[in-house]
Amino acid sequence: MENKDNYLETSKAERSVWLMKCPGLVSRSLKAPQLSSSSSSSASPSQAVAKVILSIDPRVSSDDNDSSSPQFTMELVGTETGDVPKRYSMDMTKDFVPMSVFSETSLGKLAVEGKILNKFDMRPHDENIENYGKLCRERTNKSMNKSRQIQVIDNDNGTHMRPMPGMIIAAVFNEKKKAPAKTSDTKRTRRDRGEMEDIMFKLFERQSNWTLRQLIQETDQPEQFLKDILKDLCIYNNKGTNQGSYELKPEYKKATDGTNP
Repeated sequence: MENKDNYLETSKAERSVWLMKCPGLVSRSLKAPQLSSSSSSSASPSQAVAKVILSIDPRVSSDDNDSSSPQFTMELVGTETGDVPKRYSMDMTKDFVPMSVFSETSLGKLAVEGKILNKFDMRPHDENIENYGKLCRERTNKSMNKSRQIQVIDNDNGTHMRPMPGMIIAAVFNEKKKAPAKTSDTKRTRRDRGEMEDIMFKLFERQSNWTLRQLIQETDQPEQFLKDILKDLCIYNNKGTNQGSYELKPEYKKATDGTNP
């Protein structure tokens, strides 16, 4: 890249990083001290928000895959947690797709912050499981209870709750302005076949080419009925200057020309 600011910083690419999946209650508790420290200039930026306790059973071999060794536990040390359980078990696993952590500054600088070494799934510690279940039930009950309010309206004439007279007039005008539905082919009455053929010959004496829409307007006959007659008397122009129109077949042209004076 021509711009050095677009380079990917990789000096920390080999640094080991933990990936932790935690409940929403814990996530908000971990963010609360950061928000308070940003608003207070006297707060220390390195203020601890939690501590991780590693427990190892010396009776278990390091080669043993027993889940009891090692064990990780997190304790929240902040005072902003309230009724949130402060002790959580962290289930560690290394069976995941290799991943790295990336960061981007406000100026668009990209960097690799490290690679994921361990992945942890947090769950409330056994001693706090009842309190955590209580919080979950309270959260569910709150989401089910939708608050409704009754508000007294000062404007008792209700002008903003019903359509104004001008709006009603405009709606009626627009409804009357709608064009009447066009008469469908089913309401057109068919003429006698022989009579229609005579009318068609007279029309083609007037001009040599007609479109289907023009013939329907001239004869006021059903579309399919006209198509059947045109199929016997005329040919359809697919190209040329008269494309999209009908003209008499050559044999009928000679007949009509012979009758002309």
